[in-house]
Amino acid sequence: MKKIAVLTSGGDAPGMNAAIRAVVRTAIYHGIEIVGVKRGYAGLLKKDFTDLKIGSVADIIQRGGTILRTARCDEFFTPEGRESAVNNLKSTGVEGLVAIGGDGTFRGAVEIDKLGLPVVGIPGTIDNDIPCTQWTIGFDTAVNTAVDAINKIRDTATSHERVFVIEVMGRHAGFIALAAGLAGGAESIAIPERDYDINEIVARILRGQKRGKLHSIILVAEGVASALEISQKIHKLTRLDTRVTILGHLQRGGTPTAWDRILASKMGSEAVNLLMQGARKRMVGIQGNKIENFDIQWALNQPHEINMDDYILSGILAI
Repeated sequence: MKKIAVLTSGGDAPGMNAAIRAVVRTAIYHGIEIVGVKRGYAGLLKKDFTDLKIGSVADIIQRGGTILRTARCDEFFTPEGRESAVNNLKSTGVEGLVAIGGDGTFRGAVEIDKLGLPVVGIPGTIDNDIPCTQWTIGFDTAVNTAVDAINKIRDTATSHERVFVIEVMGRHAGFIALAAGLAGGAESIAIPERDYDINEIVARILRGQKRGKLHSIILVAEGVASALEISQKIHKLTRLDTRVTILGHLQRGGTPTAWDRILASKMGSEAVNLLMQGARKRMVGIQGNKIENFDIQWALNQPHEINMDDYILSGILAI
């Protein structure tokens, strides 16, 4: 293989730049030319390509976001769009593609592979909702961002003796909420994987108040319900001063943690190795601290369940 391409697609995640850097430098180390595709699958259709050199990825390992930019592209998911995308890559001599992103990115990768261009996917999403990998690039940073926010909100919550309902991202998955809630000592955590009971949440708040607790932190995953809606229910049932904070896209930005940089570096390098070995339609993942790879289509159909033992533990520690 003499020439490969790399793109980032879907929502950005801290650590994507570290993955791009690893892909570029591993390719160059093995004498392979590397092309960067700007703005994801939209860039494939517009032939928005740039040659990447060693210096192109200097000083980016610590930067959030993605230097290749990212965008969503409905046109790509038409037969004509996909055919045009693959033809554009092949016309420049590209023989393989590394696609960094979430499940939508992976589905696009499968379609490209069907048209004869080998693809390896790297899971980059703060939601951590990709099967066959314990961690996705960006998840650890997003959790740390949320925990930092919880710490700061707790200060003002205590000062004013308030209940704070904090909404975090995660789409239809509760991984961020559970990890941040457990690390941040939230009194209650509402996740999509389990129906929440507003009466149970209220009972915990009142128990804490009775023993002299000055505040309560309720963490809500965006896929459960509106934090505002839950806040209103709490206020109606308790008459306590209740406030809402929606962290939103704050969780997507910022300097990636050391773990996200290491994970991205390992996954990026392995993606290039797989293409060199003739692999196709594979995704890179991590299991038990070991980098593995799986068929993308098979992987996307596997369950990726949240650790309910952690959820139970969070309730025990919040008594």
